[in-house]
Amino acid sequence: MTLVASTAAFAVITPMSVAQAATGPTVSAKGAFLLDSKPNKTLWSKSADTKRQMASTTKVMTAVVVLETSGVNLNKLVTVKQSYRDYVARNGASTADLKRGDKLTVRQLLYGLMLPSGCDAAYALADTFGTGTTETARKKSFISKMNKKAASLGMTNTKYDSFDGISAAGNNLTTPRDSAKLARRALGNSTFGAVVKAKSTKQTATNGRVYTWYNTNQLLGSYSGAIGIKTGTGSVAGPCLVFAAKRGDRTVVGVVLNDANRYTDAKKMLDWAFNTRTTMKLRTLPSGAQQD
Repeated sequence: MTLVASTAAFAVITPMSVAQAATGPTVSAKGAFLLDSKPNKTLWSKSADTKRQMASTTKVMTAVVVLETSGVNLNKLVTVKQSYRDYVARNGASTADLKRGDKLTVRQLLYGLMLPSGCDAAYALADTFGTGTTETARKKSFISKMNKKAASLGMTNTKYDSFDGISAAGNNLTTPRDSAKLARRALGNSTFGAVVKAKSTKQTATNGRVYTWYNTNQLLGSYSGAIGIKTGTGSVAGPCLVFAAKRGDRTVVGVVLNDANRYTDAKKMLDWAFNTRTTMKLRTLPSGAQQD
């Protein structure tokens, strides 16, 4: 894997006053949550347990199910099927633009899942890690695994009906608290951490085709210490963001659901958590890169 250079961004950090720190962040998100990861301590929340659609932040759980599969082989090759491409075209979904017949490893598909928010990569992983004799059965099996994992993690207000956030019935729901809990768990996996902090990547299929993917999370490279995690946007869900930043030995995880100002609000929340005031210039995505 070779990382691609990205647009430089800058951040100026100054101390926040005691009065500012005491008031808490003011955000436009319908739901939000801040978690101090190491002690697993809630720092602040807004409508923490109200269920909302989560759009492509669903893919955090997709990745976790794959990575926590017993004996998972990240170098296992997966052949891209036409059905994966057809699914993206049919739904007008975000895509890694996987080409039929190409063979990529599970690890590479995780990059395709998390950086350009590829619904085709999500389909490929669900089809590979689900069980059953048909694609439909395997997808259903994989979603069942997502729900079992959520239950095992104590995500009592979360339900998945989708492997990528495209929810036909509108029952793909989570809460800010549950999303933060999942993000904390996911960041404990070194592979996940390496994937979601990459601003861009080049991945080569076995036939030599090179895929270049850019991370839709513009907080990366823009906010000092940002290390992930995942964007999501839907007509009902609105703009969503699960994010994290590390400064020193402290990692803070945040979630905003249905937030038109997700990056500005994420900055406000992280500044509040770290007791700083940051000037941030958002990293821009190249023309033609996926947006989410």
